[in-house]
Amino acid sequence: MLVIGPTYHRLRSCLAALAVALTVPLAGAGAARASDLVIAGEGWGHGVGMSQDGARGYAEHGWSYRAILAHYYAGTTIGTAPAGARVRVLVGRRVRRLSLESYVRGVVSAEMSASWPLAALEAQAVASRTYALTAHAGGSRFDVYADTRSQVYRGAAARTPQTDAAVAATAGQIVTYAGRPAITYFFASSGGRTENVETAFPGSLPEPWLRGVLDPYDGGPLHSWTLTLSFSSAAARLGGLVHGRFQGVEVLSRGFSPRISSAYVLGSGGRTLVSGAELAARLGLYDTWAYFSVREGATVSAEPDRSGRAPSAGGNPVALEPSGGASPGPEAATGTSPQGSTQAAGGAGSAPSAGTSAGGTPAPA
Repeated sequence: MLVIGPTYHRLRSCLAALAVALTVPLAGAGAARASDLVIAGEGWGHGVGMSQDGARGYAEHGWSYRAILAHYYAGTTIGTAPAGARVRVLVGRRVRRLSLESYVRGVVSAEMSASWPLAALEAQAVASRTYALTAHAGGSRFDVYADTRSQVYRGAAARTPQTDAAVAATAGQIVTYAGRPAITYFFASSGGRTENVETAFPGSLPEPWLRGVLDPYDGGPLHSWTLTLSFSSAAARLGGLVHGRFQGVEVLSRGFSPRISSAYVLGSGGRTLVSGAELAARLGLYDTWAYFSVREGATVSAEPDRSGRAPSAGGNPVALEPSGGASPGPEAATGTSPQGSTQAAGGAGSAPSAGTSAGGTPAPA
């Protein structure tokens, strides 16, 4: 479920404790067939920019939409969209030209549950509006796709009283950095930390407003997750990356969060260097924040990990100093009630929503 487009991003419970000892991959073909690759992960999405579950959490703790946006997009301010701005949306095979506000009304509830607190919906409206102005998915032909390759647009079907109120309350407002619209990536769940853009999207240049931050109020059904694959299934998904018999995964480097930046796919005939994004896409992971183990019978042994970022029992990396992140400010400590009139539907047991976009990953409803 890893979808990484030019802008909207969703990448596709940690084990209680991973064994500390590193193990050598199994030698025999019979043993390899009996082995499972166990992946313990955090978050849902590419990890860059605003976590939608985190925005919900901040809103429930009394943060305003402006404070939420300032937290996730460091150093930015709220500016104004160009007068009369229009968005060219590719819907099916047709390009539709819409006013910016009409477009955003058709996006917000497609990307975030309309029952969530008003401040979260307002933050989504501003992020979606800004994303539409900074995305150039179709070059000179169109600006955004109507699906997960950009951000999901459902037109009039997406309009609700709650999301229309959020759009109206923030009309014309966009996120700016140094006076220019700042691309506003967003995604579903951070797992407790967001990520630097250059780590999540190989080849991207660092951007000062797209730095990893601590995200203590992030939650949701995919805040933590575990996936188990047989070695044969993992090898089939990895395809040509495996030389010889599949033997496991060795992580080389991680980012701030600590999402995987690079890793080796290990085979009996050699190893293949792969980015974290491609590894997650091939294996069908929700996110690149992942730790690998091998299970043989009742024994679970951690795979080699050169990143130096071992997980704690709770899944977060140990001995990590905040870098570019901001701790919750005074608004988070007030204990005020959510700004919205209703609480978001869905909790730890809720199923994730089906769609995800390039601007971000739609948060589970």
